Amino acid sequence: MATFRSTGERGDGVEVVLTDVNPYGSRTLVVERDEISSVAYLCEPTGAVHGAVWLANHAPAPPAVDLNRLNSGRPPVAPRANTRHPSGRPPLGTLRPLWFEEGDGVALYENDELLAVIPGWADMTRAMPGYSRDAIGETPFAWSLEEAHEGLAPRLAKARSYWEWRGGDGAWASFQQFVMGHLDRAVGSAGRFWDAGGGRLPTVGITERPPERSRRYTILSTVGMSCQRMPTVEQYIDRPDAYARVELAVATPGDPRDAARLFMWLGQYPWHSVTWLGHGHTARWYHRPETFPLGSAYSGVIMLAGLPGLPDLSGFTFGGDAVQWLWLVPVTAEELETAAQDYQKLLPHLSIDRLIRPSQGTLPGGRGNSIGDG
Repeated sequence: MATFRSTGERGDGVEVVLTDVNPYGSRTLVVERDEISSVAYLCEPTGAVHGAVWLANHAPAPPAVDLNRLNSGRPPVAPRANTRHPSGRPPLGTLRPLWFEEGDGVALYENDELLAVIPGWADMTRAMPGYSRDAIGETPFAWSLEEAHEGLAPRLAKARSYWEWRGGDGAWASFQQFVMGHLDRAVGSAGRFWDAGGGRLPTVGITERPPERSRRYTILSTVGMSCQRMPTVEQYIDRPDAYARVELAVATPGDPRDAARLFMWLGQYPWHSVTWLGHGHTARWYHRPETFPLGSAYSGVIMLAGLPGLPDLSGFTFGGDAVQWLWLVPVTAEELETAAQDYQKLLPHLSIDRLIRPSQGTLPGGRGNSIGDG
């Protein structure tokens, strides 16, 4: 099957009948057809095909896979033994996509009936296509939807409910209020609030919790990351429900607007890059070392579910899932290399002091290098 797809017209007799971009802009569904068959591709922004599924034959099926057609980049044709319509079926009717909450997979409906599913774990490089209603058994370009429907149905029901809720009046405001209330109880009163989403989904804000009582440093937290599950978690974790929703936090003795730049960097990253963040994960700063918000001595961060001396932010749930707060702790270039091999070797060398003691390399507060007043 094709490994690259454009959303434009092809000019080779293949018609693009549907294109739809997920709410986060990280995946595009492209449905194509010619006189012989129809196919759906799940593409990256570059046009590279991540997942695909044959949808239907529109002419009599051949006795075996047509390799010449398959290798030409034209929509594949299912063999006679692998289609519910060996004589072919009419062109597809009205198509409507339903994106997974995570944005890494999509279901396709024809005239409001489920036609196909390309889940996030579909991967053509590993011979793992999507699921098609018309497919029988398994082929390199489609697996039977009937055989997988029991496992997929709850996922699709959750996706439908999520987007209906997310599009409702007051959805974001109510979620924001719940998170802010949880943080009020966990770390104290709120200060300023900044937008970190830039008008794109997912909506992410930053809440400031100034020093109070015995705490002499500021705590910053994202607000909004946990409103949607992160992509791909289920491909790495046996119990994704415990790890699919996160918020990020950082402690700083300096100008909070500098540290808040970390959230501008990472707050939307999982959905725009189709990945996930978890305990022990690291991120290398993308710009010049002297611009790193927590001091030029450091080259990135490690994300930790907890660190002695920092507040316990657990106890918040959303959508039936526990939300995990990940603390961003600055690390050097050498420590990033160590963590890439085994992050646990780094843990004995990390403490709250690294966050709450001013770094010699910290940028001075100022509008040129920080978020403006909110």
